[in-house]
Amino acid sequence: MFLYKIEIALELQTVYLIVAAESDEKAFDHMESHLVRHFIHNPVVKEAVLVEKRRLDKGAGYIIETNA
Repeated sequence: MFLYKIEIALELQTVYLIVAAESDEKAFDHMESHLVRHFIHNPVVKEAVLVEKRRLDKGAGYIIETNA
């Protein structure tokens, strides 16, 4: 099992998804279901890029920086 960080460029914003999956393909499959659950209307995905992939071990995680 791996922990994936996916950058998703939508029409009006860029979002990041951190998801646990068994393969790259399953991570992108999970991405679709998370987008549908998170947004009221299905967003148009311009581009989705796998930014990082880590083996899922105890304590695995990511730092997400913002420009605030």
